Amino acid sequence: MAAAAEATAVIAAAGSGERLGAGPPKALVEIAGRPLVAWCLDAFASADSISAIVVAAPAGDEARVEEVVPDGVVARVVTGGATRSESGRAALALAEGEVVGIHDAARTLVTAALIDEVIAKLADHPDAAGVIAAAPITDTVKRAREPRPAKGEFERGGPTISKTESRDHLWAAQTPQAFRAGPLREALAADPQRVAAATDESMLVEKAGGKVLIHPSPAENLKVTTQADRRIAELLLGRR
Repeated sequence: MAAAAEATAVIAAAGSGERLGAGPPKALVEIAGRPLVAWCLDAFASADSISAIVVAAPAGDEARVEEVVPDGVVARVVTGGATRSESGRAALALAEGEVVGIHDAARTLVTAALIDEVIAKLADHPDAAGVIAAAPITDTVKRAREPRPAKGEFERGGPTISKTESRDHLWAAQTPQAFRAGPLREALAADPQRVAAATDESMLVEKAGGKVLIHPSPAENLKVTTQADRRIAELLLGRR
């Protein structure tokens, strides 16, 4: 196994947390007595493979994010954008070195071990442009005829099932994700509409032709999106 490359961590913390409905920006919502982003910063600071940390904060809340950086953790805070890709570009401008680790602050249960495993897997596969943490989909997956509305409800009581998809090859993408800096920068500089619509960086690297590997993640690497997620995260973090 190759030695894990030292990487710059980019923590995406600019999300509004509208679905969580908790008031402050999601990254500043408290879980088990600490802001979401503080738990993430501890994990990345403890990872052997991480040499620097950059946090993309909500515009106007940069100082509040800086205030919750745990003692002993060195992190640079930049202003994030309206989209995930804009935040990624802003943080990437401060990233040095050949490897970048991307993480969503909402995945507050991330561990240093998982971070190191993802980055080590990238180091072990020189032909890969990236590696993502992901979980195999266990639910039966249905494809609907109608697309989901951005807001509101389906007309006439839909949606209607079009087909049942095989889940044999389906994985739910998570973070952390690790990329070689060159392919990632090229992917973020691609077609602006594609970049703006991307929901994670691996989607852009894939579209640019880069090979992206999957690293199975533990069940507890959940994303805090709803109040139910928040309660589960509080229980798990309370045991640490």
